[in-house]
Amino acid sequence: MQIEQLKPIIEAALLASTQPMTVQQLGDLFTEADDVGREQIARALEALADDCAGRGIELKEVASGFRYQVRQDVHAWISRMWTERPSRYSRALLETLALIAYRQPITRPEIEQIRGVVVSSNIIKTMEEREWIRVVGYRDVPGKPALFGTTRAFLDYFNLKSLDQLPPLSEIRDMEDPQLRFEPEPLPARIVRDLPIDPDEETPEAEAPPIDPASGDAGSDPSRHAETPATTADEAATPAADAEPDAAEQDPEEYRA
Repeated sequence: MQIEQLKPIIEAALLASTQPMTVQQLGDLFTEADDVGREQIARALEALADDCAGRGIELKEVASGFRYQVRQDVHAWISRMWTERPSRYSRALLETLALIAYRQPITRPEIEQIRGVVVSSNIIKTMEEREWIRVVGYRDVPGKPALFGTTRAFLDYFNLKSLDQLPPLSEIRDMEDPQLRFEPEPLPARIVRDLPIDPDEETPEAEAPPIDPASGDAGSDPSRHAETPATTADEAATPAADAEPDAAEQDPEEYRA
């Protein structure tokens, strides 16, 4: 089958799909009689991406595959089609997510040591509910704290194909907020007691709920898993973190990919 014949089929499939599609998934649309190989599909995708030049949409490859999406330079106008306000995430949540993305796998006590404040359980819960992070194992130290890593959904949401596309760590170090500090070597998995409560989370104290280990994906390294509740003895000894008022906290700047 010629590339010009493939293009409308692949374009229609991507527009009809509610999720990004891989080359393999696109290849499953064709039979042996069609005589369509992966190389032909890849060339058709390149041609479709070139066809988007100067248009309001683009063909983007993210972690889960290829998808059509609105270009960033016209997003401000298109977003007015919906009356619902976009989510605004607190700086505390974004700092915690950045630490997990750049230092994964990392434990909650290590995040608290770096940030210098207690991590709210609501922050962890919010990121797990959005499927941005998951438990990938447990640190082999007393208490066996859970190790967190990012997911494919995290990459898709932030328009990334892989973690290699994250901004250089030097740019993160240059952030104006001195609370976010990255150390050159991993920190030991221990609880730092008497940490201050994050100012983003100043509400009455609430007991931290346990983290559900079922959020780990099947692709995690099995050697790092243990039959241990996600709420560990060390974490239980940590001062209760104040609950974050809302996952969509009112920040002056809107954080959306």
